[in-house]
This record gives sequence, C-alpha cells and structure tokens, in this order.
Amino acid sequence: MPHSVTLTNARVVTPDGVHDGWLRVADGRVSELGSGEAPDGPAYDAGGGWVVPGLVDTHVHGGAGHAFPDADPDGVREIVAFNRARGVTSMVGGLVAATPEDTLRQVAALAESCESGELAGLYLEGPFIARSKCGAHDPALLRDPDTAEFDRWLKAGRGHVRMVTVAPELPGATELIRAAVSNGVVAAVGHTEASYEQTRAAFDAGATVATHLYNAMRPLNHRDPGPIAASLEDERVAVELIVDNVHVHPGAAKLVFAAAGAGRVSLVTDAMSATGLGDGEYTLGDLRVRVSGGEARLVDTGAIASSTIVLPQAVRNAVEALGVDVPEAVRSASSVPAAALGLEGAGRIAVGGRADLVVLDADLAVSRVMFHGEWTR
Repeated sequence: MPHSVTLTNARVVTPDGVHDGWLRVADGRVSELGSGEAPDGPAYDAGGGWVVPGLVDTHVHGGAGHAFPDADPDGVREIVAFNRARGVTSMVGGLVAATPEDTLRQVAALAESCESGELAGLYLEGPFIARSKCGAHDPALLRDPDTAEFDRWLKAGRGHVRMVTVAPELPGATELIRAAVSNGVVAAVGHTEASYEQTRAAFDAGATVATHLYNAMRPLNHRDPGPIAASLEDERVAVELIVDNVHVHPGAAKLVFAAAGAGRVSLVTDAMSATGLGDGEYTLGDLRVRVSGGEARLVDTGAIASSTIVLPQAVRNAVEALGVDVPEAVRSASSVPAAALGLEGAGRIAVGGRADLVVLDADLAVSRVMFHGEWTR
C-alpha cells in the first residue's frame, strides 16, 4: 500500500452531501477532497461508484461462526475481520442475557478487545428486559434493573460499556437509566411491554435509543400507541431498525423512515454467529437456533433469533425495498449509529478524519474497503 493514494471518479458521501470528484488519503487520514483533475501519484479509480464511510454496526452479536458472548479473543478477531472485509469498520460487541457471573466475565474479557482496537465498545441487550418480550433471550436469566450490578459492569468494562437496553416498565428502570446516563453510557428502550407514557418517561430520564423498533416490543395500536409511537415522535431518540426483510415488513420499515426522518434511523443487523455460514443449527447464548433460507429462529419456540446479514445488505435493502436514497441509507448505517453512541472518528468522511472508507459499485455491492488508510484483503 502506498503512503498516500487518491480515489478518483467517485461519488463521495459526506456529512454535507454528495461530493463528485476525488478524495486523497495520506497517513491513514482523508487529506483532501477535490473536483476536476486529481493530483499526481498513486490512484484508485472508483469507476463512478460511491465512496462512503466505513459502516458502523452498534447492535451485532457475532458472525463467521463466532459469538461475542463467548468472549474469546480469537473469535472476536474473526468476527471483526469478517465484517471489516465486507465494509463494517466499527463494531460494538453485543451481549445477551446471562448470569451475573457470566456477564461480568464477558464484559471484562471483551474490554480487552476494545483496548486492542478491535471493538468500539460493548452493548448489553439483557438482562434488564421484559420476560414477555424476551425474544431470543433466555427468560430464566432476566431480572429487574439493578444499579449495583450495573456498577459492577462498569468496573469490569473499564470505560468500554457503551449501551444498555432497559424495559421502562420494570421496577428500578428509571434509576438504571439515570445511572447509565450519568456514567456516559447510552440507555436504550427495548424488549418491552411499556406504555406510551412509560416510554416517554424513560426518554425524559435520559434514554436516547430505541432497540430494534417493532421487534420484541408492545405493538402500535391507535388507542394504545406504546413505545413505537413514543420513539418515532421524539427528536432525541435514535431508532434502530433491522432491514433484512425478515424482522420488519418493508411497509412498516418505510413508516420509520417517513416518521423519524433523516438523521434518526440507525440501521443495525442484530447478527448472530451463523452470519456468513449458511443454513444449519447454531446457538445464541445458551439457546438453540436453526437457520433456514437465511432466516434464524429459536428451535424451541420458533421466535426470530437475530439476523444473518452484514450491514451493507441492510443499506441495499433500504434503497431497493424501501426507496430510501443512497446517501440517507448510508448515513443510517454510519454517521447516525456513530453519533448515537458517541463513537468519535467513526462513520464520517471529512478532511482530517480517519480514512475508513468503502467503495460501492452501481449495484451497491462492496468493491473495496479501506481501514485506517490501508486496503483490506
């Protein structure tokens, strides 16, 4: 890899819009954006394709046969390498409900993967969620929010716990949300039976993310709007959406983009270990999962259990199935999730910024990926 390279003939998605021209990378950073004739030196012709920020997945549990709850450093590296080669340059490692002892062990082990630069942080989807909306979490492992347990996570995580999902209706939820926010951790609302009023109260207490909207959540009803309406109307809230054409019908997903508007929809995968491996039987936490036709469901209950897509597929689905324009779909998978979790330097193309870049062809397929100024294999 040359010390510097210019990406030419490119449509560059920046925070301010689409820049047609060229982009120069030097010393691992974007050094210049320009139009017209590109500077002399090593170049890569993007062929008129899109150059977009490295994508940011803030809700993912595994891939390539490995799972973050296993807390195995080699497995983490495999998940990260698998995603990075496909355009996801920043990831937050997602955990599922486990015993207090296992959760502490997982958090402590994965904090090392954050310190080594493999992960951008940690996300705990359980255990403070509703049993009736447990989804693919073991209901026997769910418990009421406990700020003392949360404090133990913070100590074990050494500053790397980024987000926790809480069901607002549970006893102690408001205290947990306030404790999270006061410690710089994003509080998310999800896996919940909460009413509209309870959800609004959670946002007023400081929660700023809705976990995979629609899924494992009290449904929208015109006399009982619940957490879906409360999340869509609140400008303070980033709304996660799994666009794999399994978790959410395209018609319902279109409503999210229409209601939340640009800048608040955060595309996530919720992907599991089976991602990239095809159909078969796998595990999520301690639960058995069967994947058929790319659709993952719990063996025992038939409940949907995570997805098997990588984030660029969600971008393509948003464009092709929902009619979202390319720049908005890209931002929903890069700058929006990065901002929602405060991941500095991720998800944006700007002069002086980190050169994490993805080249997409006319069909939005990934052509090349650059991480910290170096092309990945």
